[in-house]
Amino acid sequence: MSLLIEIVDVSKAFTIRHNRSNSLKSSFIGIFHKRFREMKETLWALKNVSFNVAPGETLGLIGRNGSGKSTLLRIIAGIYQPTQGQVRFPNNTRVGAMIELGVGFHPELTGRENVSLGASIHGLRRGEIEEIYPGVVEFSELGDFMDVPTKNYSSGMQARLGFALAVNLNPDILLVDEIFAVGDEAFQRKCIHKMENFRAKGKTIIFVSHSADTIKSFCDRVCLLDHGLRHFVGDPEEGLEKYHRLLAL
Repeated sequence: MSLLIEIVDVSKAFTIRHNRSNSLKSSFIGIFHKRFREMKETLWALKNVSFNVAPGETLGLIGRNGSGKSTLLRIIAGIYQPTQGQVRFPNNTRVGAMIELGVGFHPELTGRENVSLGASIHGLRRGEIEEIYPGVVEFSELGDFMDVPTKNYSSGMQARLGFALAVNLNPDILLVDEIFAVGDEAFQRKCIHKMENFRAKGKTIIFVSHSADTIKSFCDRVCLLDHGLRHFVGDPEEGLEKYHRLLAL
């Protein structure tokens, strides 16, 4: 089976500023008093993470909060650039991402306008956007709210619109970050059913979940991250056992 995604020695660092000065007076005082000076700290969210994902594979990202799962998903989606390393997949690969509520949505724009904006960012032309639009509305069940600014949407409504757009882009790769933690039970079942359809069509899915049952029933493999490091990649049952041992430490 040919390789779809290569994640090669990916690291990501963030700079955290302490005592950040927001005035000339504070900066001046800091010259004479060390405790008022701005201090910078480097936080490595990911460190030399490498693994491959094959076409049609469903991979679960698991790990404790702060382990780097969402950061890695954002790097694969192209939202973040890695500090070091690379993510490689074939040219013209279409990626659909449901990563965080409201990411990519402009709060002042309506649902309809945000669908057009989001689809155009993914390279769709006007005719293609018009073609997928009814499917987005149908899946999201937001027909009465598509001309309302998304700043007035609830978190559940944003989740519906985001997921509806992501899946109607007909992506080669679908990235999902804890979609099952938002929305009502009926919407969650709808998402799972759609993801099962994607699997049946040979699409590749990478998703973050804390649900052991979902991981076991849905994933071909898991990647366990811990403190930004790749701790394990392989069988879901074995990965979950290792994860539970980490939680017990």
